[in-house]
Amino acid sequence: MNDYQDPLPLPVSETRLAEMFTSVMSRVYLWMFMGLLVTTGAAFFALNTTFLWRFLYNFPLGIWLFFGGEILLVIAIGRTATRLAPGVAISLFFAYAFLNGLTMSIIFLIYDLGTITLAFGTTAVLFGILSVVGYTTKQDLSKWGGILFMGLIGLIVASVANMFLANSTLDWIITYAGILLFMGLTVYDTKRIKMMAYAAAAQTGGDTAVISRIGILGALRLYLDFINLFLFILRLFGRRR
Repeated sequence: MNDYQDPLPLPVSETRLAEMFTSVMSRVYLWMFMGLLVTTGAAFFALNTTFLWRFLYNFPLGIWLFFGGEILLVIAIGRTATRLAPGVAISLFFAYAFLNGLTMSIIFLIYDLGTITLAFGTTAVLFGILSVVGYTTKQDLSKWGGILFMGLIGLIVASVANMFLANSTLDWIITYAGILLFMGLTVYDTKRIKMMAYAAAAQTGGDTAVISRIGILGALRLYLDFINLFLFILRLFGRRR
């Protein structure tokens, strides 16, 4: 995403630049929404088929295959999306969304449907508000990047440590910290994608392939923010069966 930081003074009219910028941002939100639909569909598919559960029952470590596949796909999209054909990049994104849905289907065995629905609705409203804030703010949020990244590393370390400690107080701290962190990331990433989209439009003069690639990268970032925010809010609301 750092390939499109500084707009170049190309002879592009303000009207054309606005059109290209709108095109990029509409793709970001469209593909993010479609990714969430794919994830939801995959989760319900896994919930209503016995194959996945039989596989995990007979091979419990198989869940790590799904997690490993997700990590590899995210890395592949992040590192190659600016070079891949847009069709290939979007296919990888939807493959990741589908695989993520399979792994997330386990939440239906842990939380009741009402809690999941409430958490998802709350996440959608909160995400929408935060995204509007990030899109409309005039403040320079570039300094947020390092702080949020360090916060993410700290959250991962604390989460792994608590897998062994099983400390309820630390679990609550991690939950609230996760919510605040991904709220901040939603604002930051929205602003970052907006600036990247504007810069890409100014640099390329309307290259459709570049616009599509930026849309995919932006969709992946906001998709990850939404999913993680949802999971932490679900932990907060969760009434375990």
